[in-house]
Amino acid sequence: MAGPLDGIRVLDLTSVGYGPYACQILGDYGAEVVKVESHEGDITRGIAPFKNDGMGHFFLMANRNKRCIVLDLKTVRGREACLKLVESVDIVISSIRPAAMDRLGLGFEACRAVNAKIIYVALVGFGQSGPYAKRPAYDDIIQGMSGMAAMQGGRSGPPSFVNASVCDKICSQVAAHATLAALFSREKTGQGQMVEVPMFESMVGFNLVEHNSGQAFEPPLGPAGYERAMVEYRRPYATADGYVCALPYNTKQWQAFFTIMDRPDMINDPRVVDTKIRSEKIGELYELVADLVKNWKTADLLVALEKGDIPHGVATGLNDLSADPHMKEVAFFQTFDHPTEGTIKLTAPPMKLSETPPDIRQLPARLGEHSVEILREAGYSDTEVQEIIAEGVSLDGRVNAP
Repeated sequence: MAGPLDGIRVLDLTSVGYGPYACQILGDYGAEVVKVESHEGDITRGIAPFKNDGMGHFFLMANRNKRCIVLDLKTVRGREACLKLVESVDIVISSIRPAAMDRLGLGFEACRAVNAKIIYVALVGFGQSGPYAKRPAYDDIIQGMSGMAAMQGGRSGPPSFVNASVCDKICSQVAAHATLAALFSREKTGQGQMVEVPMFESMVGFNLVEHNSGQAFEPPLGPAGYERAMVEYRRPYATADGYVCALPYNTKQWQAFFTIMDRPDMINDPRVVDTKIRSEKIGELYELVADLVKNWKTADLLVALEKGDIPHGVATGLNDLSADPHMKEVAFFQTFDHPTEGTIKLTAPPMKLSETPPDIRQLPARLGEHSVEILREAGYSDTEVQEIIAEGVSLDGRVNAP
Protein backbone atom coordinates (compact mmCIF):
# COMPACT_ATOMS: atom_id res chain seq x y z
CA MET A 1 0.00 0.00 0.00
CA ALA A 2 1.15 3.53 -0.73
CA GLY A 3 2.16 5.84 2.12
CA PRO A 4 0.12 8.90 3.14
CA LEU A 5 2.37 11.25 1.13
CA ASP A 6 2.22 9.17 -2.05
CA GLY A 7 2.30 11.57 -5.01
CA ILE A 8 4.11 14.35 -3.11
CA ARG A 9 7.53 15.24 -4.49
CA VAL A 10 10.34 16.70 -2.37
CA LEU A 11 13.61 18.28 -3.49
CA ASP A 12 16.18 17.68 -0.75
CA LEU A 13 18.95 20.29 -0.76
CA THR A 14 20.31 19.36 2.66
CA SER A 15 23.31 17.65 4.22
CA VAL A 16 24.62 16.28 7.52
CA GLY A 17 21.84 15.33 9.99
CA TYR A 18 19.15 17.97 10.43
CA GLY A 19 17.85 18.21 6.88
CA PRO A 20 18.50 14.67 5.62
CA TYR A 21 16.67 13.09 8.55
CA ALA A 22 13.70 15.45 8.08
CA CYS A 23 13.51 14.53 4.39
CA GLN A 24 13.85 10.84 5.23
CA ILE A 25 10.78 11.13 7.47
CA LEU A 26 8.81 12.52 4.53
CA GLY A 27 10.17 9.73 2.36
CA ASP A 28 9.09 7.15 4.92
CA TYR A 29 5.58 8.61 4.67
CA GLY A 30 5.59 7.90 0.95
CA ALA A 31 6.87 11.13 -0.60
CA GLU A 32 9.19 10.88 -3.59
CA VAL A 33 12.42 12.52 -2.41
CA VAL A 34 15.20 13.63 -4.76
CA LYS A 35 18.42 14.49 -2.94
CA VAL A 36 20.74 16.95 -4.66
CA GLU A 37 24.42 16.65 -3.78
CA SER A 38 27.66 18.26 -4.85
CA HIS A 39 30.45 16.19 -6.39
CA GLU A 40 31.90 15.79 -2.89
CA GLY A 41 28.59 14.43 -1.63
CA ASP A 42 26.95 14.76 1.75
CA ILE A 43 29.74 14.92 4.34
CA THR A 44 28.19 11.98 6.23
CA ARG A 45 29.08 9.71 3.29
CA GLY A 46 32.67 9.84 4.51
CA ILE A 47 32.08 9.16 8.21
CA ALA A 48 33.47 5.75 9.19
CA PRO A 49 32.76 2.91 9.48
CA PHE A 50 31.91 2.01 5.91
CA LYS A 51 32.56 -0.80 3.46
CA ASN A 52 32.93 1.42 0.40
CA ASP A 53 33.89 5.06 0.01
CA GLY A 54 30.89 7.33 0.03
CA MET A 55 28.57 4.98 1.91
CA GLY A 56 29.28 5.77 5.57
CA HIS A 57 26.99 4.43 8.28
CA PHE A 58 25.60 7.87 9.17
CA PHE A 59 24.56 8.45 5.57
CA LEU A 60 22.88 5.03 5.41
CA MET A 61 20.75 5.78 8.47
CA ALA A 62 19.46 9.19 7.31
CA ASN A 63 19.02 8.84 3.55
CA ARG A 64 16.76 5.93 2.71
CA ASN A 65 13.68 6.43 0.52
CA LYS A 66 15.53 8.93 -1.67
CA ARG A 67 16.99 9.07 -5.13
CA CYS A 68 20.25 10.98 -5.48
CA ILE A 69 21.48 13.33 -8.20
CA VAL A 70 24.72 15.28 -8.38
CA LEU A 71 24.46 18.92 -9.51
CA ASP A 72 27.04 21.68 -9.30
CA LEU A 73 24.73 24.50 -8.26
CA LYS A 74 27.45 27.09 -8.74
CA THR A 75 27.30 26.63 -12.50
CA VAL A 76 24.67 28.17 -14.76
CA ARG A 77 23.67 24.81 -16.13
CA GLY A 78 23.49 23.29 -12.64
CA ARG A 79 21.21 26.09 -11.45
CA GLU A 80 19.03 25.69 -14.54
CA ALA A 81 18.73 21.95 -13.94
CA CYS A 82 17.82 22.52 -10.31
CA LEU A 83 15.08 24.98 -11.27
CA LYS A 84 13.73 22.48 -13.78
CA LEU A 85 13.40 20.03 -10.91
CA VAL A 86 11.67 22.71 -8.82
CA GLU A 87 9.03 23.06 -11.53
CA SER A 88 7.64 19.60 -10.83
CA VAL A 89 8.03 19.22 -7.06
CA ASP A 90 5.77 20.21 -4.20
CA ILE A 91 8.39 20.97 -1.60
CA VAL A 92 11.95 22.31 -1.57
CA ILE A 93 13.89 21.77 1.66
CA SER A 94 17.25 23.49 1.97
CA SER A 95 19.85 23.66 4.72
CA ILE A 96 22.03 26.03 2.69
CA ARG A 97 21.96 29.50 4.23
CA PRO A 98 19.15 31.60 2.69
CA ALA A 99 21.54 34.37 1.62
CA ALA A 100 23.68 31.80 -0.20
CA MET A 101 20.60 30.30 -1.88
CA ASP A 102 19.61 33.77 -3.06
CA ARG A 103 23.09 34.32 -4.50
CA LEU A 104 22.81 31.00 -6.32
CA GLY A 105 19.49 32.11 -7.78
CA LEU A 106 17.69 29.34 -5.92
CA GLY A 107 16.02 31.26 -3.10
CA PHE A 108 12.31 31.29 -2.35
CA GLU A 109 11.41 33.99 -4.87
CA ALA A 110 13.37 32.31 -7.66
CA CYS A 111 11.71 28.97 -6.94
CA ARG A 112 8.26 30.51 -6.64
CA ALA A 113 8.77 32.17 -10.02
CA VAL A 114 8.89 28.73 -11.68
CA ASN A 115 6.40 27.03 -9.35
CA ALA A 116 3.81 29.31 -7.77
CA LYS A 117 2.58 26.64 -5.34
CA ILE A 118 5.97 25.65 -4.03
CA ILE A 119 6.44 25.05 -0.30
CA TYR A 120 9.96 26.26 0.40
CA VAL A 121 11.41 25.10 3.72
CA ALA A 122 14.53 26.88 4.95
CA LEU A 123 16.36 24.98 7.69
CA VAL A 124 18.46 27.54 9.53
CA GLY A 125 20.50 27.71 12.70
CA PHE A 126 18.88 30.91 13.90
CA GLY A 127 15.76 32.87 12.97
CA GLN A 128 16.60 35.16 10.08
CA SER A 129 15.13 38.25 11.73
CA GLY A 130 17.55 38.13 14.67
CA PRO A 131 21.18 39.20 15.17
CA TYR A 132 22.47 35.62 14.90
CA ALA A 133 20.92 35.12 11.46
CA LYS A 134 24.18 34.72 9.55
CA ARG A 135 25.86 32.37 12.01
CA PRO A 136 26.52 28.75 11.03
CA ALA A 137 25.07 26.19 13.40
CA TYR A 138 25.84 22.57 14.17
CA ASP A 139 24.44 20.28 16.83
CA ASP A 140 27.13 20.99 19.44
CA ILE A 141 26.72 24.74 19.04
CA ILE A 142 22.97 24.59 19.49
CA GLN A 143 23.28 22.19 22.45
CA GLY A 144 25.41 24.81 24.15
CA MET A 145 23.45 27.91 23.24
CA SER A 146 19.99 26.45 23.88
CA GLY A 147 20.69 25.38 27.47
CA MET A 148 20.82 21.69 26.58
CA ALA A 149 24.46 21.32 27.64
CA ALA A 150 23.88 23.23 30.88
CA MET A 151 20.98 20.91 31.73
CA GLN A 152 23.31 17.91 31.64
CA GLY A 153 25.38 19.44 34.42
CA GLY A 154 22.45 19.60 36.82
CA ARG A 155 22.38 22.41 39.36
CA SER A 156 26.10 22.80 39.88
CA GLY A 157 28.06 20.66 37.43
CA PRO A 158 29.77 21.90 34.27
CA PRO A 159 27.86 21.93 30.97
CA SER A 160 28.15 18.70 29.02
CA PHE A 161 27.01 17.56 25.60
CA VAL A 162 24.41 14.83 25.19
CA ASN A 163 26.10 11.85 23.53
CA ALA A 164 23.97 12.17 20.41
CA SER A 165 23.21 14.65 17.64
CA VAL A 166 20.13 15.40 19.67
CA CYS A 167 19.40 18.89 18.35
CA ASP A 168 19.71 17.81 14.73
CA LYS A 169 17.28 14.95 15.26
CA ILE A 170 14.75 16.90 17.35
CA CYS A 171 14.75 19.76 14.86
CA SER A 172 14.27 17.25 12.04
CA GLN A 173 10.96 16.31 13.64
CA VAL A 174 10.00 19.99 13.91
CA ALA A 175 10.92 20.54 10.27
CA ALA A 176 8.91 17.53 9.14
CA HIS A 177 5.73 18.57 10.91
CA ALA A 178 6.13 22.23 9.84
CA THR A 179 6.39 20.99 6.25
CA LEU A 180 3.29 18.84 6.67
CA ALA A 181 1.40 21.81 8.15
CA ALA A 182 2.31 23.97 5.14
CA LEU A 183 1.30 21.14 2.81
CA PHE A 184 -2.06 20.82 4.58
CA SER A 185 -2.57 24.57 4.30
CA ARG A 186 -1.88 24.42 0.57
CA GLU A 187 -4.47 21.67 0.20
CA LYS A 188 -7.05 24.08 1.64
CA THR A 189 -5.94 27.36 0.06
CA GLY A 190 -3.98 26.37 -3.04
CA GLN A 191 -1.12 28.61 -1.89
CA GLY A 192 2.49 27.66 -1.32
CA GLN A 193 4.61 29.51 1.19
CA MET A 194 8.00 30.05 2.77
CA VAL A 195 8.64 28.02 5.93
CA GLU A 196 11.56 28.86 8.23
CA VAL A 197 12.64 26.32 10.87
CA PRO A 198 15.43 27.63 13.14
CA MET A 199 17.34 25.22 15.35
CA PHE A 200 18.07 27.69 18.15
CA GLU A 201 14.48 28.78 18.76
CA SER A 202 13.16 25.24 18.26
CA MET A 203 15.51 23.82 20.88
CA VAL A 204 14.95 26.60 23.42
CA GLY A 205 11.22 25.98 23.19
CA PHE A 206 11.80 22.23 23.44
CA ASN A 207 14.06 22.53 26.47
CA LEU A 208 11.82 24.91 28.39
CA VAL A 209 8.65 22.78 28.27
CA GLU A 210 9.62 21.49 31.72
CA HIS A 211 12.81 23.39 32.42
CA ASN A 212 11.37 26.92 32.40
CA SER A 213 10.15 25.97 35.88
CA GLY A 214 9.89 29.02 38.19
CA GLN A 215 10.79 31.34 35.31
CA ALA A 216 7.35 30.66 33.81
CA PHE A 217 5.94 33.26 36.23
CA GLU A 218 6.35 37.00 36.65
CA PRO A 219 7.91 37.65 39.06
CA PRO A 220 9.79 34.32 38.95
CA LEU A 221 8.95 31.72 41.58
CA GLY A 222 12.43 30.25 41.35
CA PRO A 223 15.23 29.37 38.95
CA ALA A 224 14.86 27.59 35.63
CA GLY A 225 15.42 23.85 35.69
CA TYR A 226 12.94 21.05 36.35
CA GLU A 227 13.96 19.66 39.73
CA ARG A 228 13.24 15.99 39.00
CA ALA A 229 15.43 16.08 35.90
CA MET A 230 18.30 17.98 37.51
CA VAL A 231 19.01 15.92 40.61
CA GLU A 232 22.15 13.82 40.96
CA TYR A 233 20.48 10.42 41.36
CA ARG A 234 18.21 10.62 38.32
CA ARG A 235 20.03 7.92 36.42
CA PRO A 236 19.97 4.16 35.84
CA TYR A 237 20.46 2.47 39.19
CA ALA A 238 23.31 0.02 39.78
CA THR A 239 22.22 -3.43 40.92
CA ALA A 240 24.44 -6.28 42.05
CA ASP A 241 24.95 -7.34 38.44
CA GLY A 242 23.79 -4.57 36.09
CA TYR A 243 21.72 -1.43 35.79
CA VAL A 244 17.98 -0.88 35.98
CA CYS A 245 15.79 2.11 35.21
CA ALA A 246 13.04 2.39 37.82
CA LEU A 247 10.59 5.26 38.03
CA PRO A 248 8.03 5.31 40.82
CA TYR A 249 6.07 8.40 39.77
CA ASN A 250 2.75 8.74 41.55
CA THR A 251 1.91 8.15 45.21
CA LYS A 252 0.65 4.60 44.66
CA GLN A 253 3.86 3.63 42.86
CA TRP A 254 6.13 5.12 45.51
CA GLN A 255 4.21 3.31 48.23
CA ALA A 256 4.45 0.06 46.26
CA PHE A 257 8.19 0.57 45.85
CA PHE A 258 8.84 1.05 49.55
CA THR A 259 6.64 -1.93 50.34
CA ILE A 260 8.80 -4.08 48.05
CA MET A 261 11.90 -2.69 49.73
CA ASP A 262 10.53 -3.46 53.21
CA ARG A 263 10.55 0.16 54.27
CA PRO A 264 7.20 0.62 56.04
CA ASP A 265 8.49 3.84 57.59
CA MET A 266 8.36 5.46 54.14
CA ILE A 267 4.80 4.47 53.17
CA ASN A 268 3.22 7.60 54.66
CA ASP A 269 6.28 9.83 54.65
CA PRO A 270 5.33 13.37 53.50
CA ARG A 271 7.91 13.04 50.71
CA VAL A 272 5.82 10.16 49.37
CA VAL A 273 2.21 11.22 49.95
CA ASP A 274 2.40 15.00 49.45
CA THR A 275 2.97 15.81 45.75
CA LYS A 276 4.40 19.27 46.39
CA ILE A 277 6.86 18.05 48.98
CA ARG A 278 7.70 15.06 46.77
CA SER A 279 8.57 17.37 43.87
CA GLU A 280 10.80 19.45 46.14
CA LYS A 281 12.51 16.46 47.77
CA ILE A 282 12.69 14.18 44.75
CA GLY A 283 16.49 14.08 44.92
CA GLU A 284 16.31 12.51 48.39
CA LEU A 285 13.88 9.86 47.16
CA TYR A 286 16.05 8.98 44.17
CA GLU A 287 19.06 8.65 46.45
CA LEU A 288 17.05 6.21 48.56
CA VAL A 289 16.17 4.19 45.46
CA ALA A 290 19.85 3.96 44.52
CA ASP A 291 20.78 2.70 47.97
CA LEU A 292 17.90 0.22 48.27
CA VAL A 293 18.37 -1.56 44.91
CA LYS A 294 22.16 -1.84 44.86
CA ASN A 295 22.25 -5.36 46.37
CA TRP A 296 19.40 -6.78 44.27
CA LYS A 297 20.07 -9.03 41.33
CA THR A 298 18.76 -7.42 38.17
CA ALA A 299 16.40 -10.27 37.27
CA ASP A 300 14.87 -10.37 40.75
CA LEU A 301 14.41 -6.61 40.84
CA LEU A 302 12.68 -6.56 37.47
CA VAL A 303 10.23 -9.24 38.61
CA ALA A 304 9.47 -7.32 41.81
CA LEU A 305 8.95 -4.03 39.99
CA GLU A 306 6.66 -5.76 37.49
CA LYS A 307 4.53 -7.20 40.31
CA GLY A 308 4.40 -3.79 41.97
CA ASP A 309 3.26 -2.15 38.71
CA ILE A 310 6.17 0.26 38.88
CA PRO A 311 7.55 1.61 35.57
CA HIS A 312 10.88 -0.04 34.89
CA GLY A 313 13.29 -1.35 32.29
CA VAL A 314 16.83 -2.57 31.79
CA ALA A 315 19.47 -0.01 30.88
CA THR A 316 20.26 -1.54 27.48
CA GLY A 317 23.56 -1.11 25.68
CA LEU A 318 23.50 0.15 22.10
CA ASN A 319 24.95 -3.15 20.85
CA ASP A 320 22.11 -5.06 22.51
CA LEU A 321 19.13 -3.19 21.08
CA SER A 322 18.66 -5.46 18.08
CA ALA A 323 18.38 -8.47 20.43
CA ASP A 324 15.63 -6.88 22.51
CA PRO A 325 12.59 -9.20 22.40
CA HIS A 326 10.15 -6.35 21.80
CA MET A 327 12.24 -5.00 18.94
CA LYS A 328 12.32 -8.48 17.43
CA GLU A 329 8.57 -8.96 17.72
CA VAL A 330 7.74 -5.63 16.04
CA ALA A 331 10.43 -6.23 13.37
CA PHE A 332 12.01 -2.86 14.05
CA PHE A 333 15.42 -3.83 12.68
CA GLN A 334 15.20 -4.85 9.04
CA THR A 335 17.94 -6.26 6.83
CA PHE A 336 18.28 -5.58 3.11
CA ASP A 337 20.55 -6.71 0.30
CA HIS A 338 22.13 -3.51 -0.95
CA PRO A 339 23.53 -3.69 -4.52
CA THR A 340 26.97 -2.41 -3.44
CA GLU A 341 27.08 -2.60 0.35
CA GLY A 342 25.89 -6.16 0.82
CA THR A 343 23.59 -6.85 3.75
CA ILE A 344 22.70 -3.70 5.66
CA LYS A 345 20.50 -3.30 8.73
CA LEU A 346 18.15 -0.33 8.96
CA THR A 347 15.59 0.72 11.54
CA ALA A 348 11.97 0.65 10.39
CA PRO A 349 9.68 3.70 10.47
CA PRO A 350 8.28 3.54 14.02
CA MET A 351 4.83 4.96 13.31
CA LYS A 352 1.92 2.76 12.25
CA LEU A 353 -0.85 3.82 9.87
CA SER A 354 -3.46 1.16 9.18
CA GLU A 355 -4.37 2.19 5.62
CA THR A 356 -1.27 4.03 4.37
CA PRO A 357 1.68 2.44 6.16
CA PRO A 358 5.16 3.98 6.00
CA ASP A 359 7.72 1.71 4.39
CA ILE A 360 11.31 1.46 3.19
CA ARG A 361 11.02 1.48 -0.60
CA GLN A 362 14.39 2.86 -1.65
CA LEU A 363 17.73 1.90 -0.12
CA PRO A 364 20.38 4.59 0.46
CA ALA A 365 21.82 5.54 -2.90
CA ARG A 366 25.36 5.83 -4.21
CA LEU A 367 26.53 9.34 -5.02
CA GLY A 368 24.86 10.37 -8.26
CA GLU A 369 23.21 6.97 -8.66
CA HIS A 370 20.04 8.44 -10.14
CA SER A 371 21.46 11.51 -11.90
CA VAL A 372 20.76 10.21 -15.39
CA GLU A 373 17.18 9.10 -14.81
CA ILE A 374 16.26 12.26 -12.88
CA LEU A 375 17.66 14.51 -15.60
CA ARG A 376 15.74 12.52 -18.23
CA GLU A 377 12.56 12.87 -16.18
CA ALA A 378 13.16 16.63 -16.03
CA GLY A 379 13.00 16.72 -19.84
CA TYR A 380 16.64 16.55 -20.88
CA SER A 381 17.49 14.45 -23.92
CA ASP A 382 20.13 11.73 -23.72
CA THR A 383 22.51 13.99 -25.60
CA GLU A 384 21.92 16.87 -23.16
CA VAL A 385 22.37 14.54 -20.20
CA GLN A 386 25.73 13.37 -21.51
CA GLU A 387 26.78 16.99 -22.12
CA ILE A 388 25.85 17.93 -18.55
CA ILE A 389 27.91 15.03 -17.21
CA ALA A 390 30.84 15.73 -19.55
CA GLU A 391 30.89 19.38 -18.43
CA GLY A 392 31.19 18.24 -14.80
CA VAL A 393 27.82 19.70 -13.85
CA SER A 394 26.55 16.26 -12.85
CA LEU A 395 27.91 12.77 -12.21
CA ASP A 396 26.68 9.40 -13.35
CA GLY A 397 26.92 7.23 -10.26
CA ARG A 398 25.24 4.11 -11.56
CA VAL A 399 27.12 1.03 -10.45
CA ASN A 400 27.72 -0.28 -13.96
CA ALA A 401 27.10 2.85 -15.98
CA PRO A 402 27.48 2.31 -19.74
